[in-house]
Amino acid sequence: MSTEQHDADAYGQELAAISHHQHDATSARLTVFQALAAAGIGHEQADDIVAKLEAGAVAGAHTWISESSAPHKSEPRFEDGWHAGVRDVASYLLRIADTTTHAGRGRAASSAMLVAHLQQPASPAPAAPEATAADEPAPASVPPLEAKDVLAAAERFPWAVAAPGTRHWPDGSDFLEAALSAVGDEERAGYIERLAVFVEEHRARLEELLRAYGPGSRPASHGRYALVGQPETLVILERMEAAPFLLRGRWEEELETVFLDDLEFAWGPRIRLSR
Repeated sequence: MSTEQHDADAYGQELAAISHHQHDATSARLTVFQALAAAGIGHEQADDIVAKLEAGAVAGAHTWISESSAPHKSEPRFEDGWHAGVRDVASYLLRIADTTTHAGRGRAASSAMLVAHLQQPASPAPAAPEATAADEPAPASVPPLEAKDVLAAAERFPWAVAAPGTRHWPDGSDFLEAALSAVGDEERAGYIERLAVFVEEHRARLEELLRAYGPGSRPASHGRYALVGQPETLVILERMEAAPFLLRGRWEEELETVFLDDLEFAWGPRIRLSR
């Protein structure tokens, strides 16, 4: 096996592990929000509590990185480079912790909407034939998430979406498909509500993104930042904040990363993955 193939396999395993942790974190966060709501904690306070917990986790990683040291008996130049790299990573983690403390507004409300949706009584299903011993148990169904419904929801936010005639791609279905593939099964039932909360929460930031990098802007005139202003981009940005590693892993399987890199630079997410 070549070194490049080994590196690619190792990176794929890292992405799979990170994806697993992110899915677990989403489920745990939902449980925490439900517990806080049951205790009478309002949405804003619940957001603050969870954001501080997440910032504390990042701060713990900062401490662990800061206390690491170069391998024993390393040469002085190697140690200097090691410590310089540690300082850079630690500084970046500190910025993430600072940002995380003030991030996450609207997640408790989104969680409440998701729970309410899931608790709605299901429509009565038609009677099925009586099962026999040879019948296999039916697999658990995943709530459908139709791309057309998500796109229609995204079109309702004019401060974040360019006029149809000015968009770079009349049809951005490939980008939407890649972004939706990073939506976990447990998130699908209430994803449109979640997206609406995300866009409302980041309204000022989205307005500035469209103004500074959207169609007609100076950066866009050079042929870059082509995704800014597309309705599909709202889903990409939401996933960039919620599941950045999974989004990039799925994107790299199908699409040119330059589009995602440009959007990541313009948006400035909590975790930057472009290399």
